[in-house]
Amino acid sequence: MRYLGLDLGTKTLGISLSDNSLLIASTYKTINFNNYEELLNELSKIIDEFNITKIILGLPKNMNNTYGDAAKRSIDFKEILEKNFNIEVILQDERLTTVEAHNIMIKGGLSRKKRKKYVDSLSANIILQNYLDSERKINHEK
Repeated sequence: MRYLGLDLGTKTLGISLSDNSLLIASTYKTINFNNYEELLNELSKIIDEFNITKIILGLPKNMNNTYGDAAKRSIDFKEILEKNFNIEVILQDERLTTVEAHNIMIKGGLSRKKRKKYVDSLSANIILQNYLDSERKINHEK
């Protein structure tokens, strides 16, 4: 049982995976795509291979908590995922995750070219880890 973290862009999808204990998220990969059908084929393989039981999809809200075009794109993609896979899809607030991902890579000394290659999967990782941490906190408080 593992969770899948996703950071949807207009041309890329960052992907991260949880461990089996649902404690730690790890970057997996970034997929470049032209259409959602390509993504669904790739995601189907990942879901089957890693026995994914929940998908955590980043929801890029505006800083004033409103929904713009990017958020609407994520909401539409959530519906597509739910229609194609019989898996719960959770929308996770992802404000500033890309900034956080860039800051982590800058501190790690990665060049701008390498940062561009890894930013989406690292953003997906932050989205998933934030969800895992909040879920663990909620369960701990019960």
